[in-house]
Amino acid sequence: MSITVIFFLGLFVALIGVIPPGLLNMTAARISLKEGPGRGITFSSGVCLIVFVQTYIAAIFARYLSNRPDIVEILQRVAFVIFILITIYFLVIAKNQKDPKINPDTRSKKSRFFHGMFLSSLNVFPIPYQAYMTITLASFGVMDFERLSIITYVTGAAMGTFVMLYFYIFFFDKIKDKKFTSQKSMNYSIGIITGLVALITFINILREL
Repeated sequence: MSITVIFFLGLFVALIGVIPPGLLNMTAARISLKEGPGRGITFSSGVCLIVFVQTYIAAIFARYLSNRPDIVEILQRVAFVIFILITIYFLVIAKNQKDPKINPDTRSKKSRFFHGMFLSSLNVFPIPYQAYMTITLASFGVMDFERLSIITYVTGAAMGTFVMLYFYIFFFDKIKDKKFTSQKSMNYSIGIITGLVALITFINILREL
């Protein structure tokens, strides 16, 4: 598989994972609004460094699991159930959740790069998410676990994260009052994304039956 394709696969998968407003992208947006885009980009760079490391760990873990098809089958079924439950939660239960009030950022303005690294380290979601997605992509034959492929994919994932954070930094001020940035819309967005992942998982399970 072309390394260009693998790079854009990593970029797209990471981009999808960071689209819903969360701690990292909302913090990047707040920093940009209060301190300027430069500070937001510095923060995002710290975030992306940790995402690079996390995605690399996830890919190595996925490579190990790829040699244990029995474990992969169990994980696929467990992941399918989990994604279905998350989808139901965000589409049905959480749709009436009220918009939270955003508290002002009180952290030091002097080390936004390390601030980004710290918050990104607290967010361990990319590891299981990327491990599962790389196993899924490998099962479809669109990537392998050679060193060059892994590095290319990981680089794409870090770049995809940066692209979405960049979007929040420069455009959040223009869209923050729009309807699609409400908590209900955020919940729907997350529910749709997890629903798509559940669908891909289901297709993959059927292929292996």
